[in-house]
Amino acid sequence: MAKAKTNYTCSECGGITNKWGGQCPSCGAWNTLVETIVETGSNRFSVQHQGLAQSAPVLSLADIEAIDVPRFGTGIEEFDRVLGGGLVAGGVVLIGGDPGIGKSTLLLQALANLSKIKKVLYVSGEESGAQIALRAKRLAVDAKDLKLQAEIQLEKILNTLADHKPDVAVIDSIQTVYSDALSSAPGSVAQVRECAAQLTRVAKQTGITIIMVGHVTKEGALAGPRVLEHIVDTVLYFEGDTHSSFRLVRAIKNRFGAVNELGVFAMTEKGLKGVSNPSALFLSQHDTPVPGACVMVTQEGTRPLLVEIQALVDTSHLPNARRLSVGLEQNRLAMLLAVLHRHAGIAAFDQDVFINAVGGVKITEPAADLAVLLAIHSSMRSKPLPRGLVVFGEVGLAGEIRPAPRGQERLREAAKLGFSIALIPKSNAPKQKIEGLTIIAVERIEEALNRVREHE
Repeated sequence: MAKAKTNYTCSECGGITNKWGGQCPSCGAWNTLVETIVETGSNRFSVQHQGLAQSAPVLSLADIEAIDVPRFGTGIEEFDRVLGGGLVAGGVVLIGGDPGIGKSTLLLQALANLSKIKKVLYVSGEESGAQIALRAKRLAVDAKDLKLQAEIQLEKILNTLADHKPDVAVIDSIQTVYSDALSSAPGSVAQVRECAAQLTRVAKQTGITIIMVGHVTKEGALAGPRVLEHIVDTVLYFEGDTHSSFRLVRAIKNRFGAVNELGVFAMTEKGLKGVSNPSALFLSQHDTPVPGACVMVTQEGTRPLLVEIQALVDTSHLPNARRLSVGLEQNRLAMLLAVLHRHAGIAAFDQDVFINAVGGVKITEPAADLAVLLAIHSSMRSKPLPRGLVVFGEVGLAGEIRPAPRGQERLREAAKLGFSIALIPKSNAPKQKIEGLTIIAVERIEEALNRVREHE
């Protein structure tokens, strides 16, 4: 098959040149030329092009029947939770993460489970068939019905999909796949974009569920063009330290379900196992209460999690005091310290402040504000917070404590795990009493600090 004609387009100004160069000849920007296929009158996605395509009919939204998308589970409960209940026929899932974090392991386990009820295909561009077979043996999975292909050429992969017609196919990884229509190397922007677009088109036309593995950059973002995340239906991220046995899978985009769902796994000798009670991972075990530790309830999608926030405040010996935050936003810490000084009269300008979320979890919601301030205040006074205390709430610049969403679910989760005192925003106060839980509802940060001192 003859190669398609290509040129190079500047991602900054849109200028076109026939040869690649380090600098765009149109606008002078550096390293912005990207190889693209020259559009012709024929459709490169179809072998037989028959004139102009007819336009799709225009329908009224009210006349379109809204039906739930049928799903099928992978046999891994935590993975299904992140996907929104399971995989969707014709859906395209992109899963990214650091090397060695467990992407291929999780997908091999999922495909082994699916192979008992579905036709599955594992396309490997990074490992040989012997390596994958060795991993399956190590994981002790039943993979006798799992079909495998070691291939990186897109056209051959598309022919395999057309011949075998699997229900689920895994492409590991999209950065290793290349198309003969482009002369650039696998993993380049043009190759990743073109291969992902054609695989997505096949998934939509045939109903094959395609799961693509994506590499990540050193900053942690998915490598390749940003359009890769726009093309697919679901984007999942693997998080966690490779030196730790725990892994977090987070959904940041899902056209068929809720986003920000969280799946928690433990890496064992037999692969990844779902953790049914993840709150236990994020709570330190102290025989006696210690200063600077405060437990909060965060909400990850539909799941409430109890996480311990630890703070260490120490006298600074530098002209500029240090502010370090692990698992929480750095800029928000500086803002909260200013609120603590202005509205509670507690200054920390000459103190080094270190904040850590136990267990390696990343908390992005503002409902952690109150827990951070109470942990800082506890560390500065060298006095532990009351035993059995759990808190949540957003702190505003005016010193007010704002409500957090799903307050009732957070409180029920805390009560289930044995906490006895809850310091929460007044707007989140439950109308009915929760058994075993004393509710302290506050409106301002100074009021919250005073109520905590009363229970010490």
